[in-house]
Amino acid sequence: MQLPVLGATPPRIQNRPLNMLATDAAAVRAIAQAAVSVELFTIPLYMNSMYSIYGTHQINSKKITYYTGRQWPGLSTTAKPENANQKAFNIIFSVFIQEMLHLQMAANLATAIGVAPSFTGTELQSAEHGWTCYGPTLTVIPHIADLTDTESYQDVRVNLEDLNDNQCRLFLAIEQPEQQAREQLRRAAGSTGRYFPSVPLAGWTPQKTAADLPLFGTIGYMYECYAQYIGMEYTDGQTLWQKLYDNNSVQQDMFNVADPKVGHPKAEYPHFATSLSAAERDGGQSGSFNKAIDMMCAITDQGEGSAAGIKRYKRSAMLQAVLPDYREDRAALELDYPTFTNDGQAAPSRDAAARADSAADDHFERFGQVRDLLPQISTWKQWHAAGNSWTKEMLVNPLYDPAKAPKNIPAPEEVAGALNRLKAAGPDSHATMSKVSNGAIYGITSILDGYWLDQSMAFPYPSMVGSGDRMSICWAVFGRAPDLAVGVAQPDKERLYHACQGMNLDTDHPEPDPAACAAIAVYHSCRGSNGCRAQGGCGFAQIDIPGKPVAPATPDLGAQNLCGGGPTPPPGGFYSAPSDNRCATFGGCAVPISASQLFPNPAPEQMLVYDFGPGPEHRFAPLKQTMTFALGENVYSKAWEAFSAVQNARGTPAGAEPRPTDLRLALPPST
Repeated sequence: MQLPVLGATPPRIQNRPLNMLATDAAAVRAIAQAAVSVELFTIPLYMNSMYSIYGTHQINSKKITYYTGRQWPGLSTTAKPENANQKAFNIIFSVFIQEMLHLQMAANLATAIGVAPSFTGTELQSAEHGWTCYGPTLTVIPHIADLTDTESYQDVRVNLEDLNDNQCRLFLAIEQPEQQAREQLRRAAGSTGRYFPSVPLAGWTPQKTAADLPLFGTIGYMYECYAQYIGMEYTDGQTLWQKLYDNNSVQQDMFNVADPKVGHPKAEYPHFATSLSAAERDGGQSGSFNKAIDMMCAITDQGEGSAAGIKRYKRSAMLQAVLPDYREDRAALELDYPTFTNDGQAAPSRDAAARADSAADDHFERFGQVRDLLPQISTWKQWHAAGNSWTKEMLVNPLYDPAKAPKNIPAPEEVAGALNRLKAAGPDSHATMSKVSNGAIYGITSILDGYWLDQSMAFPYPSMVGSGDRMSICWAVFGRAPDLAVGVAQPDKERLYHACQGMNLDTDHPEPDPAACAAIAVYHSCRGSNGCRAQGGCGFAQIDIPGKPVAPATPDLGAQNLCGGGPTPPPGGFYSAPSDNRCATFGGCAVPISASQLFPNPAPEQMLVYDFGPGPEHRFAPLKQTMTFALGENVYSKAWEAFSAVQNARGTPAGAEPRPTDLRLALPPST
């Protein structure tokens, strides 16, 4: 087979017969879904190895001092990295965030041509949402390459491991530029025609899907084929992009928002668009088409160091720095991602430094830098293998003063003890932590399935942070990656699940253990991913009913039970009580609730308290009484107060607040 020549721009496809439109539309839509899947595939993979790096971090917020002197398990970004661990973490973090940008742009491109992108499909996950694309015997980078076909990566595993040489080589294989990939795959590509397919794809039919696509060889070449397809022109003079472009498609943007009201005052990438504007109605060779091509160029330039021959940019055989237009703006990142000291004062932004310091290097170059650092890097796997265990001293810094520390959160020695006991509990404990991690990730992916169908939905950004916290805890406790192949338990829609330990309001389904923690089926790390009633968690309390506070009406458990419906509470400036919210998204984040979680709200506020009727509908209404919450109060204790109020109204007092489980002791407070 004659391979396309590296550096040669493929001829523009013109005068395409109109009777091929259905076939071409199916092919480009399959590539659109494949692009989403490839970008999604990298995120748990990179995140896992990043959090395997040994270290601890602080949790600080503006004008908040109650965690002064505390350290929490797991490394984080550093404004001025001083050692190999900090440098490697920063570099991988910078790639990880750009992969989320690439995922966003791939999804926006997909919806623009009529694809509802899937983030929970069988390309990467089982029917139970276990990740089947990673494993100790697996060798395939989805849609890109089987590493057993390469010259230098034949022994590399596509697996979730600590940051080791296998992982560095895997990351280099994923992000390698086209010239190197062609050399690596020359024998397989030349003899079988398995890689670097020509456009239009041979033998394609309208019935085929992303699962039927050939292997593209590199991520950049996949986008080159994508660009060729949308630019092909038919006998009527229109391009495929013009024929498929949906001006009303859902376009979401987490990066180029410029709105101080949402805490993101500056666009992170001011020199290129990360979504398509509804104002671009021509759908032709200018406007939306050019922006689509520019988004593809940004993805490939950031990844492998060139625009990979995508239409308006020349393909380069040489690795080069990321073009300035495709780099983050450091000043914008400083404003969008502030960092604070132990006493709540402004400090140089850790995330801005991690991302901007690497902005000129593509992903292939960055992972080369990490591999160079590898001999100096220590991981949690190595730390545990050396027989270490957690101590109080690991969880404090010189500013810690026991006399001034809050008395309503666990002391450092309690957290250290819980971390050690979780490890000693053995395989069952690791299995639980794996489900915690995978449940947090599923909380994101399941929301993303709807996020690109509904323009009004908010991205569950805290879920991304929270899922990292839970993956990090698994490494810190066991020195092992979470097993993401385990399925995610699906909730029984007829049950009223409780958000945390011992607070079961469902009389139809009593817990065998009165102090039982929340069911794994409802573990999540953001309000955007809590499923329904009574599943609200952490201290970032959500507004329930806006307006001026007044006394709630008498409960009416006979009212209709709809999310956002049911008996209409009176106007009032009420928040939602943890573990007692009336519906999905009305509750806060993070289930189970960390024993160290405190409310950050500066002034006392009021919360509504709901009772829930019997299943399967679990109708609800507010109690006559409300409760207050304020800065520094313990979130679980406040949740127990709400639970007790409901139980008292039912005539079945709740009793004393239980001692926190080891899992709740070990989990860091949500950030």
